[in-house]
Amino acid sequence: MAEHPPSTRSEDRAGESPAVDRSATYRAIALRVMPLLVICYVVSFIDRTNIGIAQQGLQRDLGFGPAVYGLGVTVFFVGFILFEVPSNALMARIGARKTLVRIMASWGVVTIATMFVQDEFTFYLARFLLGVTEAGFFPGALFYLSRWFPSARRTRMTAVFFIGVPISGVIGSLVSGGIMHAFGGVAGLADWQWLFLIEGIPPILLALVVLFWLVDDPEQARWLTPAQKAAVRADLDADQQCKGDEAAGAGHPGLLTALRDAKVWILGLCACGAYTLANAVSFWTPRIIADAGVGNVLNLGLFSALPPLVGMAVMLVVGRHSDRTLERRWHAAGSWLVAVVAMLAISFSHGNVAVVVVLLAVLAAAHYSGLTVFYSIPSIYLSDRAAATGIAVVTSMGSFAAAASPSLLGFIQAATGSLALGLQISAGIVLLAVAVLLIGVRASDLRETR
Repeated sequence: MAEHPPSTRSEDRAGESPAVDRSATYRAIALRVMPLLVICYVVSFIDRTNIGIAQQGLQRDLGFGPAVYGLGVTVFFVGFILFEVPSNALMARIGARKTLVRIMASWGVVTIATMFVQDEFTFYLARFLLGVTEAGFFPGALFYLSRWFPSARRTRMTAVFFIGVPISGVIGSLVSGGIMHAFGGVAGLADWQWLFLIEGIPPILLALVVLFWLVDDPEQARWLTPAQKAAVRADLDADQQCKGDEAAGAGHPGLLTALRDAKVWILGLCACGAYTLANAVSFWTPRIIADAGVGNVLNLGLFSALPPLVGMAVMLVVGRHSDRTLERRWHAAGSWLVAVVAMLAISFSHGNVAVVVVLLAVLAAAHYSGLTVFYSIPSIYLSDRAAATGIAVVTSMGSFAAAASPSLLGFIQAATGSLALGLQISAGIVLLAVAVLLIGVRASDLRETR
């Protein structure tokens, strides 16, 4: 992965030796940190979205139709919203490593417990608790990246982190479909029960790996030399100086600093569109493909895995280009505009499997690309004091849309027999998010240096 040339300005500012190879330093950090974070994100998304594949089994055994499924997705985000900001406020005090360990171990336990649902109430309870336990992982991971990478390098790392989303779409669809196909009826358990049991174990094991592998900031990294630690700290401090005194939020707690910043609320409104789009991709892809005529659960998993593969490649290209040009607004907005077109086209596709899969691939590529660049924006202008909580506020606001849209789509499908109208309404919400981003966030608000 190409790196920017070393910044002599930060070297001179810190008075450190110019012999420090910044490219090698950040490469070493990425190799140490990113693989584990990506794996954790893959597992989190699999455990969050595996009900998309399990839906057929839940409908067969428990009678859960589209409306129940959609409300189950919504209830997840209710728990997520309620505990997102508190989780990240706590992280600012106890550190990212302990927070991530707590989150992953607890959501693994809840995922396993989901195998015991018996009716709508226990299903909703399990989904609510999954949202509660997973709250804080995503913004916490982004905050963790901001402790290691300056803004000019961070979008590439954010893109690498977001690889977890399409990878989870590929692996999750194939593995979940394979588990349900191979284990259904074994030991008297239904296929969907085996799904939740097996996929709840990895996050518990990964929590132990995080505990012993990660540290909270570069100063604690024994695998960096003192000169490398100084170089990273100089770059991070240079970022803070670029943000100015207003962003520093001197004298205010992180939450207050974030809530007082109008741009946080603007980005929160944008996140509503981003999360509406995310739900269309993550939770409804299997249903859209099934409605196009794919009934076998193994084939459903295979077709559901194809769009994320395309999305993964496009996302990396867009993220790298955004870093090279240091342009964020139009990279995110342009991606979302493509997604709007794709959703509208899917709503008029009339059940052609090949056309639907191609359009879903375009939709996935646009979603992953836009989300990657969009979530690099908050940490560019928020101070360290406000970054963790500010990202959590933005995520929580987006989660309100994430909570509402699944139920909306579920009830629309139950009433009309089609997702077409729901997709068209979702496209309109994303289009509004594009307008808010371009009007509300000026290019001058995003001040970055190489």
